Amino acid sequence: MVSFFIGMMLFSSVATAQNEGQYTHFMFNRLSYNPAYAGSSGAISLTLLYNNQWLGLDLQSPVAGAKAGSTPVNYLFAFDMPVNFLHGGIGLTFNSQSIGYHNNTTVNIDYAFRIYWGRGCLSAGIEANLYNFAFNTKDLYGASDLTGDPASPTSSSGDPSINGKELSEFMVDVSTGLYYQVPSEYYIGLSVKNLLGSHSDQLHWENARTFYLMGGYEYAFPYNPSFKLKPSAFVKSADFSVFQAEGALLLDYENAFWGGLGYRLGDAFTFLAGINWNFSNLNWLRIGVAYDLTTSKLGTMRSGRSFGTIEIFVNGSIRFEIPKHQPTSSRNTRYLL
Repeated sequence: MVSFFIGMMLFSSVATAQNEGQYTHFMFNRLSYNPAYAGSSGAISLTLLYNNQWLGLDLQSPVAGAKAGSTPVNYLFAFDMPVNFLHGGIGLTFNSQSIGYHNNTTVNIDYAFRIYWGRGCLSAGIEANLYNFAFNTKDLYGASDLTGDPASPTSSSGDPSINGKELSEFMVDVSTGLYYQVPSEYYIGLSVKNLLGSHSDQLHWENARTFYLMGGYEYAFPYNPSFKLKPSAFVKSADFSVFQAEGALLLDYENAFWGGLGYRLGDAFTFLAGINWNFSNLNWLRIGVAYDLTTSKLGTMRSGRSFGTIEIFVNGSIRFEIPKHQPTSSRNTRYLL
């Protein structure tokens, strides 16, 4: 596993920019990146995530009274569970994102087939991706449309295809992935999103094929196993032209509290903390919060720049154990005369 993390760090050294929305709690949100994860926890799992990126960033429109769009805001809901008769698990992810003048909604439906392999489980997953992209152009203005006085532009954008319209399009795509996990020790996953590369002529939009590589490890201190170190790493690439990488190191105490630090290459230092409530050995509730301190030019602590990103994570899990049916026997002795 040491060589794996060294390889992840070397691969991440070529990352240059963010190409998609990013969740800081990626280690607790594996289903949204890899369909093969569905059902791997062995429990019915519900996850909620809220991410508000680049808080405080001052967005201004060149036209008085016009909206300047929004910084990235993401809402995510995820559900997955094991299904024994399907030899794996199923999952569902709903994601809503607002960024700029776009409002995008994604629904992912997952199935993972799982086998025991070595000391762990290997799973292969397939995912149906349903997208709805909406583009509001009512507040868009081109440079050629401005008179120089922000209070009296001549018109909105001169492009007749988007002039003052709200455009939307429904698209379908497919994703796949592989995932291997040894419980309480380590996991590694590789996935590809948007295999079809579906596109919209109306919105001039094309889904980039995005590759994800993630992994994590648990290390219990030999003389005090109540404490565990949990390093994790995450790399993604859009068509191998844009890369992004992130790593985090969490310290966990008796599976009840955790906290840690991370770094997203070229973007932010991350700080995470959370708590678990174990209602029994089968049911638990996990709540976490993360703060990203922006290190790029968007967050240089100058007026109008971002002072960071906030993320809230909630996960509830229910594990059912069906008691084994005790064998019964009956005895009927007959004597033949």
